Amino acid sequence: MNTKKDIPETPQKQVEEPFTEYGKYSYADYLTWEIDEMVELIKGKVFKMAAAPTRKHQKISLVVSGILYNVLKGKPCEAYSAPFDVRLPIHSKKNENIYTVVQPDICVICDRSKLDDAGCIGAPDLIVEILSPGNNKKDLQDKYEVYEESGVQEYWIIHPDEQTLLVYTLSKKKYVPSRLFTLGDIVRSKCIPGFQLDMEELFKDPV
Repeated sequence: MNTKKDIPETPQKQVEEPFTEYGKYSYADYLTWEIDEMVELIKGKVFKMAAAPTRKHQKISLVVSGILYNVLKGKPCEAYSAPFDVRLPIHSKKNENIYTVVQPDICVICDRSKLDDAGCIGAPDLIVEILSPGNNKKDLQDKYEVYEESGVQEYWIIHPDEQTLLVYTLSKKKYVPSRLFTLGDIVRSKCIPGFQLDMEELFKDPV
């Protein structure tokens, strides 16, 4: 998570999302910021996150996190939920050379060497994003691209309003989509043994 009061002085229109059309920011820049809202860096551009997730979003996040907690107890993999910085380097792990820093709703990391006090550096094994109104393009396009490029093995996208789930699985460095899962389906992870979601259970209590 990051906050900043003063982004480097630029024309006023730069504060509009993604408000980095005049420059490319790095993780080193990110560490110096003190803004009130949460932001993510995607390929050097800054994206403001929603002011607050919906109650439905938070409930789904809690359910999925609870299932992962029980599945991963005593195992080397660890699960984290936002706010949690995931840095996705390309050629160098130096702060000034990292241009993507995201905060997935939920992520699972099995290689503990990727974990440090700042969060995760490198691709998690699994990422779960829960769509929010007005934020879908970022999750469906921008994050899709960087997750695929960085080697995230599975990318799960949950649509709370439509009560659906789509899984992208990495194969030969490209994502292969599943069919669209909905009520009545049980969705199983290929990279996290034992992790599965019963869609009926996930959406059984309307909010």
